[in-house]
Formats: sequence, C-alpha cells, structure tokens
Amino acid sequence: MAEDKEFLGTEPLGKLLFRLALPTVAAQLINMLYNIVDRIYIGHMGDEGALALTGVGVCLPLILIVSAFAALVGAGGAPRASIFMGQKNYEDAEKTLGNCFTLQILISIVITALLLVFGEDILLTFGASENTIGYATDYMYIYALGTIFVQITLGMNYFITAQGFARTGMLSVVIGAVSNIILDPVFIFAFDMGVKGAALATIISQGLSTVWVLAFLFGKKTFLRIKAKAMKLEMRIFIPSITLGLASFIMQASESVINICYNYSLLKYGGDLAVGAMTILSSVMQFTMLPLQGLGQGAQPILSYNYGAGNKERVKAAYFMLLKVSFLFSMTLFLLVELFPSVFARMFTSDETLVAFASTALRVYMAASGILGIQMACQMTFTSLGKAGCSSLVAIMRKFILLIPLMFILPFVMSDQTMAVFSAEPVADTLSVMFSATLFFFQFRKALRRI
Repeated sequence: MAEDKEFLGTEPLGKLLFRLALPTVAAQLINMLYNIVDRIYIGHMGDEGALALTGVGVCLPLILIVSAFAALVGAGGAPRASIFMGQKNYEDAEKTLGNCFTLQILISIVITALLLVFGEDILLTFGASENTIGYATDYMYIYALGTIFVQITLGMNYFITAQGFARTGMLSVVIGAVSNIILDPVFIFAFDMGVKGAALATIISQGLSTVWVLAFLFGKKTFLRIKAKAMKLEMRIFIPSITLGLASFIMQASESVINICYNYSLLKYGGDLAVGAMTILSSVMQFTMLPLQGLGQGAQPILSYNYGAGNKERVKAAYFMLLKVSFLFSMTLFLLVELFPSVFARMFTSDETLVAFASTALRVYMAASGILGIQMACQMTFTSLGKAGCSSLVAIMRKFILLIPLMFILPFVMSDQTMAVFSAEPVADTLSVMFSATLFFFQFRKALRRI
C-alpha cells in the first residue's frame, strides 16, 4: 500500500497536477451541470419559465446548505486521511473514512426532516414571493428526499480523490450528471411534471452516483475501505476532521446566506425580475468557483501527502503551480463574461427583458472575478496543510465580514440601488484577495519552517 502511494512524493509535479487536477476540474464542471441544468431547462418552460426559474432559484440557498454539510465532513476528513497516509498511519486514515461516513448518514437524516417540516416557511424567509412560492415548494419537497444521496456522493467522493483516484472521482459525478441531463427533459417536458420533474430527475441521478461511490469505497481497488469497525465514532478522529472542514463549510454555507441576503435586498429594490437575474448570476459565478475548487482538490493529495512526509520544497512548488493555473483560469473566464454577458444570460432564459437586465448585472457582479484564483489557491492550500483556523478566517472574511455589510450599505450611497446590491460582490472580492494573500504570505512561510 505504501509503495502504491509514493507517486505523490516522487512523480514530476507538472505531470502529477495535470493528472490529478484534470479529472477533478472535469468533475466540478460536470457537477456544475447538476446545479444549473435544472435551471436551464426550467427557464425555457414557455410563458411560466421566468417565474419558475425565480422560484427554483429561491431554493438555491437550501441546496447550498446541503452541499456545505457534505463539505464539512468530506473536505475536512479527506486531507487528514491523506496526511495519515503520508505518515504511514493507515489505521487512523481508515478510521477517518469510516467516521466521516457515519456522520454523513446522521446529518442527512436531520436535514431531510427539517426540510420536510419547515420547508415552506424557510423558502418564504429566503425571498420567495406569492408568485414563486408554489414553484419553490414543488422543487424543494422532492429534492429533500434525496438529501442522503447528495451527502454521500459529494462527501465520500473527497476520499476517493484524496487517495489519488481522481479519474474514479470524476466518474462519480459523470454518472449522475449525464443521467440528470437525460432525465430532466423527460420528466419536465415529456411527462409534463415541470419543476417537480426537475427535482425528481436530480435525486434519481444522485442516487446512481451514490451507488458508484459506495461500490468503490467498499470494494477492493481502494487503498482505504469503509469497514464496520471503523464506523464507530471516535472524538479524536471526527472532531479534527470537522474542524478542518469548517472552512469549506463556511465557504459553501456562506453562499447560502449570501443568496438569502441578495434575494431579500433585490426583492425590495428590483422585484421578481432582479431575483430572477440573481439566479442567473449565481449560476455563472459557479463557472468560476467550482473549477477553481476542482483545481484545489486535484492539488490537495500532493500538498497533504508531501506535508505529512516532510518534503518542504515539493509542498512549495506544488502551491506555486496551483496559484499560476488558478489565476490563469479565473482571469480567462472573467474576460469571457465581460465581453459576452448576453451569451451567458441566454443559457438560462429566453425572456428578453430578463436577458437584458441580467447582462448588465453580470458585468457588475463579475467585475473582480479574475483575481479569485488567488483567493482559492491560498484557501485550498491552507486546508491541504491542515491549517483550519487560517482557512476558516479567509472564508469568513470574504463573505461575512465584507460582502454582507456591503450589500446593505452600498444601496444608501449609490443612486441605482439594485446595481448597488450587485456591486457589493466585486468590492468584497477585491478586499478579500488582498487580505488572503497577505495572511498566506506569512502563514505559509511559518508552516514550511515547521517541517
């Protein structure tokens, strides 16, 4: 087993990062289809498409919370398992996998119950109006039943990638995403189920991905296997995993809080049209954020393994390579959005009024997205090295300390109050990148000195 894993410490970095990051980026791009393909089909449902898109968009904060809990467990446990493997401590690595699997099942049960009982009240609080609440509840009540599939697929897939099985991790997502693309038009249009059909297609697809993930982690090809004896919860195992995963949880859960605040402010200043545009904007932002997370996940096994093995120069080189690639990607997408905003808007709606409004808003909202590669490279490296406090601080700074206050302050100082709400994003992103880069400069040097 030890020999099988040594490639993380010996293979040329460029080749290794390409081999591990390409499948994880592809997986995130395909995973993005999970999140946006429903909206693409729903937005083109004829006369009711614009309102239905807005209603499903109101569900986005709840969907993000479900994904955030998967990251809380998986994104924290997987790097610790990799570090244990770098230290040749395979027993604790396998216990980390087993404990995280148990936690995800327990969390799924609780979330499902809460969504089924309080779903409508939550959606009304999150920005649904009397025009859109019917669409929102139709989608959410069905989606809630598939929570356990989402949790296991997303959370346990981190452990597949963390062991170096990036291609297998990619296939976990491919299976579900392709199924969703095929099933969506069947349920939405052929069976005339509308948004209910979109939700049903999603949970069936996630269920297929779950079968694939569990078949691998219970099988013989994996280095770490889910075993009954390792599933018994031990505080010394799962508490550090949750602590480390807190940054990823905050990053994803904060997106939920941000969406709630955006929906509230935009409904106040711009009505259902502005809320519908926000559904499009947040979807386009995922074109930037999810591939950047994929790059970070591809680099994570390299960074974590070599940090655990005490290979300082390799850790340093891996980070700088991740930084360059992440920045190049985010800057490329920034230029495409700024040059062709209407192309992105038309992916989600054929309503010309909504297209025109969203195109203008996109240029404002994505104005600083080109430098987000720096932010994500620093944050993902903090997580890979087990620096939970720094990673959490970076996540908190961008969303809670900067973006939310700006969202409510800027409408009082700008004449166009609706665009002022959208302007909060680039201002917060710029300040956050400056803070993250400064913190990383000092903390990364300190971490390398400790090796």
